[in-house]
Amino acid sequence: MIKIKNLSRYYQMGPTTVKAIDDIDLSIGGGEFVSIIGPSGSGKSTLMNIIGCLDSPTSGTYTLAGEETAALSKDMLAEIRNRHIGFVFQNFNLLPRESAVENVELPLIYAGVPVKERRQRALEILKRVDLEGREFHLPNELSGGQRQRVAIARALAVNPKILLADEPTGALDTKTGAQIMDLFRELQSEGVTLIMVTHDRDVAAQGKRIVEIRDGHILTDVPAEEWEK
Repeated sequence: MIKIKNLSRYYQMGPTTVKAIDDIDLSIGGGEFVSIIGPSGSGKSTLMNIIGCLDSPTSGTYTLAGEETAALSKDMLAEIRNRHIGFVFQNFNLLPRESAVENVELPLIYAGVPVKERRQRALEILKRVDLEGREFHLPNELSGGQRQRVAIARALAVNPKILLADEPTGALDTKTGAQIMDLFRELQSEGVTLIMVTHDRDVAAQGKRIVEIRDGHILTDVPAEEWEK
């Protein structure tokens, strides 16, 4: 599904070159649940942005489902994001004046799905994430865990092959965070490729594979049962 080779991402800050990602290799197969862990500034979010086609590498290659992303136009990359990649963020990123179902409908609007079909699809997904009865509540009428479920439902609206989660439990209490991780494992068992970025070692251990990154380099890439927390 994902193949990264000799990939680097450098930023120029005045006279200083910041090496956010520095010559890394990484492959992720379809249906894997991979945790990418590292401290702030380690390069993990930069790597996720490249995987999500939100950013481009300075050098090296990123091949997604057999296509070299450097060869794709901005419109083609946007099409990949809209149809194949779902994003879940720590702070939910919901529109505050739109109901849960309207937030979930957003990617379907961009995908050109007709009104009746997208409403039905959004309602089905909200039921899937245990939000039946809360479909028409605004975000400020929902708990943190419920808002994160709305965000996950929105990410799932277009049946993505890949779900990218950036600190998905960071704003949640322990119990609610555990429920979200249970949902992720369920999605992974259904064939969704899950890539989760976190700085929390206990959360990272919930994945099936651990990729530890520091100073733009991959230090560890092992099955979860072989990883030393």
